[in-house]
Amino acid sequence: MVWAVYGFVIASDHRTRVVFSLYKHPKTPTQISNETGLAMAHVSRVLKELTERNVVICLTPNVLKGKVFSLTDEGKSVAKIIVEDRKDMKTKSK
Repeated sequence: MVWAVYGFVIASDHRTRVVFSLYKHPKTPTQISNETGLAMAHVSRVLKELTERNVVICLTPNVLKGKVFSLTDEGKSVAKIIVEDRKDMKTKSK
């Protein structure tokens, strides 16, 4: 994993939330928006940024509605660290 990509993701709460949302399985922007509470415009912008950084990939690029996004292998590496960090924070706050 490139640590610069990890730094790019965690530098933004929005990017972190979108990556965390995609950790379990691929989702549409609407599903991500509903799960994260982020406005659709923010989700779309973040997905574009993450796609440009090879963190996310669109699995259905040829459809206009209902695009499905997934983490790339690099994105999964970043997400795994984010998930572990969240577990550590929950443990420490108890």
